[in-house]
Amino acid sequence: MTATVEVIDEPARAQSLLNPARLELLEHLEEPASAAALARRLELPRQRVNYHLRELETHRLVECVEERRRGNAVERIYRRTVAAFAISTTALGALGTNPAAIRDQFSSDYQIALASRAVSELGVLRAGADAAGQRLATFALEADVRFSSPEARHEFANELADQVARLVAKYHDEQAPEGRTTRLYVGAYPRPKPRTDSREAESEG
Repeated sequence: MTATVEVIDEPARAQSLLNPARLELLEHLEEPASAAALARRLELPRQRVNYHLRELETHRLVECVEERRRGNAVERIYRRTVAAFAISTTALGALGTNPAAIRDQFSSDYQIALASRAVSELGVLRAGADAAGQRLATFALEADVRFSSPEARHEFANELADQVARLVAKYHDEQAPEGRTTRLYVGAYPRPKPRTDSREAESEG
């Protein structure tokens, strides 16, 4: 596998990926396996497994990593192409999210649209970087903050906005001949309660 995550932006590939039977096969193809082995493991007809594997290979979601001769037949060994997948809103066409179409910048709709755009753009940019044999320059930050009150959250947001504006003013150089504009977005939302440990979920309430 050349990458950890691949962003799917083609409708046909997204449709193939989201097929329930193919999703199950992909889950079992972190390590190489043959159609016969998958059929035994999942208790499915081998012919059906072969059909879905051919479709997954057509859409570049699995790859053949080895061919083994079994008597007069050749057994193909498959593995999924990457560890995990993300689907770009580009695959949804006109139904995909668009930050420019949302007026309320404090809404969850707007934040979802920003995050979705980031996934889409990162997928395109990384594909170009991979084709050029280069590494895409990115950075990301993540933190959990437990605010004592809505007022504290509001003050934090104002201070964060001021600090970001200060840093942008300090480092942004519109005239830099070798410069490249970097897109920055910041979002915050309530951290979901854990689902695996009910005691921890209760303590978060």
